[in-house]
Amino acid sequence: MCWQLIRDDVMDEEDASLFAEIDSWFAEILPFPPMCNGKEKVICFFKTENTEEMMKLITPAMWLLEKYNHPFYVVYTNQPGEIIYEDEYQVVVKVPERMVDYRESVTTAAHLEEIKDK
Repeated sequence: MCWQLIRDDVMDEEDASLFAEIDSWFAEILPFPPMCNGKEKVICFFKTENTEEMMKLITPAMWLLEKYNHPFYVVYTNQPGEIIYEDEYQVVVKVPERMVDYRESVTTAAHLEEIKDK
């Protein structure tokens, strides 16, 4: 979503540079699930047990999306679906025949900060 804002020339240069640093970290640290290369219908979820380090970078990305009024969802689930890939940081699941409405789990970057502080 941030790359879309950059490509559409919506995000200013300083914010675009910040997001490029965030994206570089993820590209370096996270394995890229092979099924994502083939444009398969999948959903990727981060594992909660390894999120502390990732949240340090996800939260600023969410702040950027909020700054530019771009909607997004943060989803927590105990039942992600049929897992077809897993690594240390993430799971990838098949998109179900009937799409799950994850909007019930919507939160904001500010709400995540509140949760983290508890």
